[in-house]
Amino acid sequence: LDMTCGNWTKGGDEGMAMTGHHDRAGPTGDAWATSWNSAHPTRGGCSQKALQSTGGDGLLYCFAEK
Repeated sequence: LDMTCGNWTKGGDEGMAMTGHHDRAGPTGDAWATSWNSAHPTRGGCSQKALQSTGGDGLLYCFAEK
């Protein structure tokens, strides 16, 4: 199951991504729901609108290690 919106290349109604909450305030108080990087999947695809409907701004942060 692809949980990265096609390796972050999809932007439409298809696909999904695992999302988290920067403030760790998830939909419930359970440990799985308060992760900053894997609380729950998006709803309705990979578009900005779908990411926002999941409960945030739909912003993507990239981290790299040298």
